[in-house]
Amino acid sequence: MAVAGALPAEWIKNWEKSGKSEFLQLCRTLSENKSHENVTFRDIQQALYELANHVVKGNLKHDQASNVLSDVIEFRDDMSSILADVFCVLDIETSCLEEKSKRDHFTQLVLACLYLVSDTVLKERLDPETLESLGLIKQSQQFNQKSVKIKTKLFYKQQKFNLLREENEGYAKLIAELGQDLSGNITSDLILENIKSLIGCFNLDPNRVLDIILEVYECRPEYDDFFVPLIESYMYMCEPQTLCHILGFKFKFYQEPNGETPSSLYRVAAVLLQHNLIDLEDLYVHLLPVDNAILEEHKREIVEAKQIVRKLTMVVLSSEKTEEKEKEKDKEEEKTEKPPDNQKLGLLEALLKVGDWQHAQSIMDQMPPFYATSHKPIAIALCQLVHVTIEPLYRRVGVPKGAKGSPISNLQNKRAPKQAESFEDLRKEVFNMLCYLGPHLSHDPILFAKVVRLGKAFMKEVGTSKKLNSEDRMVKFQSDGNKQEEKEKMEILFSCLLNITDQVLLPSLTLMDCNACMSEELWGMFKTFPYQYRYRLYGQWKNETYNSHPLLVKVKAQTIDRAKYIMKRLTKENVKPSGRQIGKLSHSNPTILFDYILSQIQKYDNLITPVVDSLKYLTSLNYDVLAYCIIEALANPEKERMKHDDTTISSWLQSLASFCGAVFRKYPIELAGLLQYVANQLKAGKSFDLLILKEVVQKMAGIEITEEMTMEQLEAMTGGEQLKAEGGYFGQIRNTKKSSQRLKDALLDHDLALPLCLLMAQQRNGVIFQEGGEKHLKLVGKLYDQCHDTLVQFGGFLASNLSTEDYIKRVPSIDVLCNEFHTPHDAAFFLSRPMYAHHISSKYDELKKAEKGNKQQHKVHKYITSCELVMAPVHDAVISLHLPKVWDDISPQFYATFWSLTMYDLAVPHNSYDREVNKLKVQMKAIDDNQEMPPNKKKKEKERCTALQDKLLEEEKKQLEHVQRVLQRLKLEKDNWLLAKSTKNETITKFLQLCIFPRCIFSAIDAVYCAHFVELVHQQKTPNFSTLLCYDRVFSDIIYTVASCTENEASRYGRFLCCMLETVTRWHSDRNIYEKECGNYPGFLTILRATGFDGGNKADQLDYENFRHVVHKWHYKLTKASVHCLETGEYTHIRNILIVLTKILPWYPKVLNLGQALERRVHKICQEEKEKRPDLYALAMGYSGQLKSRKPYMVPENEFHHKDPPARNAVAATVQNGPGGAGLPASLTINAAKLEESTAEETDKLKEKTQGAVKVINKAANATPKVTTSNGNSASNSKIIKEKDEKEKSGKEKDKEKKEKTPAAIPEAKALGKDGKDKPKEERANKDDKTREIKEKTPKSDKEKEKAKKEEKTPKEEKSKTVVTNAESKFAAEKEREKEPSREKDVAKDMKSKENIKGGEKLSVAGSLKSPVPRSETSESEREQKRRKVDTHSSPSHSSTVKDSLSELKDSSAKHYINHTVPALSKSKEREVEKKDLDKSRERSREREKKDEKDRKERKRDHSNSDREVPQDSTKRRKEENGTTGSSKHSKSESPSDSPHSNEKEKEKNKSKSSGKEKGDSIKTEKMEKSSSGSKKESRHDKEKTEKKEKRDSAGGKEEKKHHKSSDKHR
Repeated sequence: MAVAGALPAEWIKNWEKSGKSEFLQLCRTLSENKSHENVTFRDIQQALYELANHVVKGNLKHDQASNVLSDVIEFRDDMSSILADVFCVLDIETSCLEEKSKRDHFTQLVLACLYLVSDTVLKERLDPETLESLGLIKQSQQFNQKSVKIKTKLFYKQQKFNLLREENEGYAKLIAELGQDLSGNITSDLILENIKSLIGCFNLDPNRVLDIILEVYECRPEYDDFFVPLIESYMYMCEPQTLCHILGFKFKFYQEPNGETPSSLYRVAAVLLQHNLIDLEDLYVHLLPVDNAILEEHKREIVEAKQIVRKLTMVVLSSEKTEEKEKEKDKEEEKTEKPPDNQKLGLLEALLKVGDWQHAQSIMDQMPPFYATSHKPIAIALCQLVHVTIEPLYRRVGVPKGAKGSPISNLQNKRAPKQAESFEDLRKEVFNMLCYLGPHLSHDPILFAKVVRLGKAFMKEVGTSKKLNSEDRMVKFQSDGNKQEEKEKMEILFSCLLNITDQVLLPSLTLMDCNACMSEELWGMFKTFPYQYRYRLYGQWKNETYNSHPLLVKVKAQTIDRAKYIMKRLTKENVKPSGRQIGKLSHSNPTILFDYILSQIQKYDNLITPVVDSLKYLTSLNYDVLAYCIIEALANPEKERMKHDDTTISSWLQSLASFCGAVFRKYPIELAGLLQYVANQLKAGKSFDLLILKEVVQKMAGIEITEEMTMEQLEAMTGGEQLKAEGGYFGQIRNTKKSSQRLKDALLDHDLALPLCLLMAQQRNGVIFQEGGEKHLKLVGKLYDQCHDTLVQFGGFLASNLSTEDYIKRVPSIDVLCNEFHTPHDAAFFLSRPMYAHHISSKYDELKKAEKGNKQQHKVHKYITSCELVMAPVHDAVISLHLPKVWDDISPQFYATFWSLTMYDLAVPHNSYDREVNKLKVQMKAIDDNQEMPPNKKKKEKERCTALQDKLLEEEKKQLEHVQRVLQRLKLEKDNWLLAKSTKNETITKFLQLCIFPRCIFSAIDAVYCAHFVELVHQQKTPNFSTLLCYDRVFSDIIYTVASCTENEASRYGRFLCCMLETVTRWHSDRNIYEKECGNYPGFLTILRATGFDGGNKADQLDYENFRHVVHKWHYKLTKASVHCLETGEYTHIRNILIVLTKILPWYPKVLNLGQALERRVHKICQEEKEKRPDLYALAMGYSGQLKSRKPYMVPENEFHHKDPPARNAVAATVQNGPGGAGLPASLTINAAKLEESTAEETDKLKEKTQGAVKVINKAANATPKVTTSNGNSASNSKIIKEKDEKEKSGKEKDKEKKEKTPAAIPEAKALGKDGKDKPKEERANKDDKTREIKEKTPKSDKEKEKAKKEEKTPKEEKSKTVVTNAESKFAAEKEREKEPSREKDVAKDMKSKENIKGGEKLSVAGSLKSPVPRSETSESEREQKRRKVDTHSSPSHSSTVKDSLSELKDSSAKHYINHTVPALSKSKEREVEKKDLDKSRERSREREKKDEKDRKERKRDHSNSDREVPQDSTKRRKEENGTTGSSKHSKSESPSDSPHSNEKEKEKNKSKSSGKEKGDSIKTEKMEKSSSGSKKESRHDKEKTEKKEKRDSAGGKEEKKHHKSSDKHR
């Protein structure tokens, strides 16, 4: 202590002057400060100490100090005691000091103050030595001895009562007093006085008396109110510990090995504890067993439980089983010696019974969790306490309507826990009690039910309060605080309820013996929780709860054991009994059971059906748990979702998905969790789990997604809902109404419908660019397909199940979908399409109601109005989806119309409707014939069939009306569809790129739709739409599209091509159909103008025969692409092309040689892939087999279009050598050569057949004269000359060459289009080399076949040679005539050479009609435009000739058909006729030369005039000439897109080139004329006929031709 702290040095120095008074003042103020008693006390102590210390040090005299202290003593009552304390401290301090003077000062001070402090106090506090020196005691030693003796007597000596002095009478009287009838006015105070008297009188031992009081109390437990106050009063006379010790000794007595503590003793102890007469800590130490022993026992139980589990899970052999059983028996015998009671538990039970929850709780806290309640009596006692506590609240809110219930009487004990009146009270006490109960609530199912019902009532209250809150938004601000508090309270209570459910209710259900009612009762509360909470509870139940307690560990093992037993015996036959067993087991332990069942299903998928059927005995709670278990199994992170090959989805996932679908359909299980799981997986960029969604939608809604649909099913899918259900799916999926409603509700309630769609749409690309990173291409394709298919299926479900309002409310507009949600356009329109349809139909219905006009026109008008209302915003919205440039080619309206319509809108599947109606009729007949069926069932079935039939017919009628309305609408729209601001080529590009290709691979129905739409646009005569171009682009380059498809997309693309080919084949099959459906349609114009002029000039239209050539070209292109894909060796190329080929098999290959080429290539694939890639091998084998079966339906090339049969194998050969095997540069040459030959070949063939055939050849050859490609001439001229030489050779040689050259024709088709313009010279040079190459490449087998054929034909061919030469000379003559108008200087003697040249030109037509439509590049269209400009300015006169020739071409082909029917003449007659014809033709050709000279001059004059009319007679003449000569020079005609423009240039080129060759040509033609003089007569006769016909034809077309010419000029 700092001396200077309170007494400054100045005070001591000037003590007498001022120090004394200052000190007294300080002590006075300290004494008066009563506020901080402790502080004051310390401060006074310090002040006095410092004063005394100054005296000890000698700074102050002892008498001065004693004077001050005598004044200070009066300030406080306890001041002398404080002073004694100070002396005590100084005594110890000074006795330790060596300086004697200080000690002396201290003794003097104490002596001076003796009158202030009493002796007794000093004797207590000072050392005996000090006391002796002060003279207060005589001898310190004696003093010490005396104090020891007193302490011993006080604390250590026991006061023994002399039992002999006690008298029995006293105890007898005591017992009589305590045992008397207490019901009167006797109080404990009265008895206590008597007891005191007895103790005094009979000298009784007070402890013994207390013991007897306790004994009597034990025997009379009902008199708590008497004994408790008595003991309480009695205890005032005893030491506090006495009662505890006596009880302890009582408990000790029963702690022998077989001792059993009586419950009465426990009860007495409990009551005394409850009244706080003893402390639990004091009594607890007297009880056995000790806590450590309890802990050990608990651990031992856990170990035993684990051993039992291990035994149950181990596979035990039979010999071992018997040994095990014997060991177990021995163990049980050992256990029979019972350990002494657990007194702690006994006391605990008694405490619970008397309602002393506080003490009971503290005992339970000392023990391991749930150890106490695992003893049934304690659990039951605690349950009883809970019963009592919740009684009032349960009576108020928990009792179900109509239930009586048995009220529980309250505890008479005032100290028992307060009863719960509100949910808040529950939280304070009851929940705590339940937590201590844990799983052992199972002992009292009634209490279980009560707690659950309270939970239900609470959730109901929460629900109503939420509603009120939402309704009373406008309540005044002051109540906000209260509401907030209420809300917080509710939240706390809710979390407590969840806790209780987790820790008490579910574990208790586990221990209950298959109590289905409890399970249902619990579900009543659970269904009010959101699924997230429920699933969390199930998760904890399954994964944590079972490990928390030995009993639960055992139960888990037993459940698994039982589940194994049931599952081993589960089959389709015993579903019912097994199902009952499963149900029984599931009531208590669903999580464990389902976990095991699911693990079995994942391994053995054949268990799915029996398991699903056996689950019908489950409770609602169990179904919910099943849903959770499924999700947990799906989300199992340890399981691989792919098989080891990394190319297929694991079978466990597929099995689970299939199980999901079946189980969710059959039973009323909540779907929200599963759907949310799928959505979350998609958010995380994982699409594997879409498999589940796919299965669920398929099973629940009956919407199947399969690529293997037959065409009949597809057709049915384009009808109404009823037709879809009846004929659209493989399995007749019935009764999906309820399940699809459940699925719909789940999606709408949890707002998952649109998010799932958007996530799937986005994930499609995610599969490729994010998820697919390291994965095998095959798997990526599979995942993409799965994602896409599920989207289509899910969208289909929403479209058919959501109401218009729901749909429109949920699906945003198309621009928002695409721009904000980044949905791909195809998917966005797919989602929006039903919305438009719903919207239009509802608007239409509104308009119909508004005006009751029944006329068809009125209805159509209303329909169109409603379409405009709905679609106008869509037209505006789509503009943002593409660059502005796009809308130059196609209008937003066309784009929106294409994407918003479906097959339902375009055509009625009458066949499908009829098919289904007939099926029903057959069914009804079968029902009638069935004798065994009971009459009432017959009646029902027939009614069902009739109702269905009526529905279908009604639906068909409805669809028919709808389709008619839609077609009317399209008719009105079509003129604004294609704007033609750029070329038709561009328009088609955009149409294919943005409409057809994305949609045709979207779904099988969309594939069919695309093909139909193209045909529809054609049929509607849509301005600026070139059908030819469109089909050409579709068939020409399929390699890229095929290669970039997934497996399912390839299948859909195949369907699209199949439908396109079907249309083309229909047109190809019959001239009449072609003329009717394409003849006058703008889609088949061959002159492609940049403007929108689509005049129906016959000359501009592609005629039938040329169309057949074009179709052959398409078939060739398909072959070339297929072979290319098959040869790449790439997995996707091969797989996809095989899928596509399988799909288009009905319409391709139709030509025999193309079919053979394909067959060989596919056979090669079969051999190569057999070991490497079995899936490709299987595909190839499948296709190969189907292809062979189609062989009888294939036709030789010359039947497909005009071509001689020997060429069949040769084509195959080239194709086999690989596409374009002959090489491109020679293309034109070979092509021309081939065509030249084909003239001869056809003559051969036709001569065998009919006399009229010659005419055909002539006409066909003539038909094409002016439709040429730019260098057709030049390429062909020299070649023709050579060929004519070769034809003079023997028949065999000629045939060989034909074979070698024809194949080239097809591959060159492309080349002609793309390279033809640039390569006239090269081609001539390369011609011979190329033919040689082709010869080398032709496979021997083919050559051998061909030789055989040649040998058969040689005799015939020799006969026909004359005809050939004759035909050629005529052909040449005509060609020359057509050239004459533009070449004035030609002399008559050159005529024959010109004829040859012209022949060449005609031949080159082959190229022209195959020209390069397929090219989609913009450069192509620009080139066309430039060429057009050049053409129109440079040679106006020729544009007319081109048109003429086109019309001639048509006419001739028409005649060609007629001629086929002419009956055969005898060969001798034929020869005569031919000779005459030859002579006539020579004479006529000379006459014509003269006329043509005049014509030319006239034409020059015409050019100077603006009208540029062609003199009638000259055109007639020209037509006559055209009609008479030529052969089907067109045979390989190219698509007409370029030919009309290019032919003018070609003519100019031809003029320049031909002059050099004239001489050679003329020599050759003379030779030919000599050899063929015999055959002229016949053809002359024909010519006369055709001339007449052509005159008639040409008269109609003149006006238009003039118009064309003038427009050309101005352009």
